[in-house]
Amino acid sequence: MKRLGFIAALAMMLMAFLASVALAAGAPVFNPAAAPNGTNVRTGAPSCSFGPGALDVTCSSYELSGVGNTNATASLAAQYSATIDCRNNGGNVVAVKTGTFTAGPVTAQLSPKNGRLAVPSLTVHAPTPAEFLAQQTCPNPNWTPEIRTPPGIQFVSSTYTLSFAGFNGAFITIIDP
Repeated sequence: MKRLGFIAALAMMLMAFLASVALAAGAPVFNPAAAPNGTNVRTGAPSCSFGPGALDVTCSSYELSGVGNTNATASLAAQYSATIDCRNNGGNVVAVKTGTFTAGPVTAQLSPKNGRLAVPSLTVHAPTPAEFLAQQTCPNPNWTPEIRTPPGIQFVSSTYTLSFAGFNGAFITIIDP
């Protein structure tokens, strides 16, 4: 009996670990060809993390040096999905589909000072059920869309980029998952 309790506890810890690994933020990918020569991270570290309920996404602040007088744009967007039930006037579910929602992009227009670029943190908040439903339609306009719970609204992915004016592509890209 004790052995079964230990195995169950171990299995629960393993599932919690795997869930945290699955929600870990992606690593930043740097493209030196998309930035002024000599651009480097001076302080902080570009990274993204998940907020309450693993639905909000926040990307950290950091500072770059060696950027000269080149302006930049930081951008963050996240995608969400949910199973949508379409209910008719009789109260019956008559159609089921997957609904999607894009939060953002949230952007920051950045200007360097003395060859340094202070990049602020950016946050995208998950949509509320009302915001999510406002973008959903059913095959019949007389039907009402509803979010199926569980599972409710789910995080799908997020994309963070930092791009310099006059360069092709992003200098920093973080894609989760």
